[in-house]
Amino acid sequence: MPVSAVTFRERKERGEKIAVLTAYDFPMAALMDEAGVDAILVGDSLGNVVAGQDNTLGVTMDMMLYHVKMVRAGVKHALLIADMPFLSYQINMTEAVRNAGRLVAEGGAQAVKLEGPVSRFGDVIGAIQRASIPVMGHIGLTPQSIHQIGGYKVQGRGEVAARRLREDAIQLQEAGCFAVVLECVPAPLATEISQSLSIPTIGIGAGPGCDGQVLVCHDLLGWGRARFTKTYADARGMMRGAFEEYIREVKENSFPGPEQCYE
Repeated sequence: MPVSAVTFRERKERGEKIAVLTAYDFPMAALMDEAGVDAILVGDSLGNVVAGQDNTLGVTMDMMLYHVKMVRAGVKHALLIADMPFLSYQINMTEAVRNAGRLVAEGGAQAVKLEGPVSRFGDVIGAIQRASIPVMGHIGLTPQSIHQIGGYKVQGRGEVAARRLREDAIQLQEAGCFAVVLECVPAPLATEISQSLSIPTIGIGAGPGCDGQVLVCHDLLGWGRARFTKTYADARGMMRGAFEEYIREVKENSFPGPEQCYE
């Protein structure tokens, strides 16, 4: 049975961990779906890992829609979640609902994710949900706010900051979010937050106490440098080796050989 936003809460109730990965194109999404991943996030991280940008702030709605459509074509089982990019929901509720609706109606997403607490975006979260679109929250390190928070730093250290994150998580649950991403949060705090919520937490750099985990696909395939990433297969190294071998054979005129030629 395909995974839905409702499935997430059921997984938490059963104590079943939730595996989430990012994808940005058809072949990668199809492989993840075949492997049995629970959810695929088309993240605005595409700005970094696909477009080569310094951060996620330059990702536009057109870029997101382009990638969401490609991923949709490869997904049959997993829940497809799309990030709402910078300035797609910060301006006003009307713009936010329209953009969330485009990700669903045009892109084929089944849910959207947006960064920030209820104190700033509670009205937007409510409006998107009234349009019958499930919303995933995201607190801790929020990449769209890097200029405000001073860069990519662990969040929630110190009692004041920890209390604020606890409150933010509870408020996102009360606002109706079906799940919340905890990014770069000390593991003990993330565990405490996870245990206090009835909706699942999806961690990235937040330790094993979360109800699920999400990783950028490129990070687990050899491009990752952050402490919280793990290389499961050095696809990067294998690809570079293949490129180097191809270049060498072309230079030596050993490719194409007889088997690659027509009579």
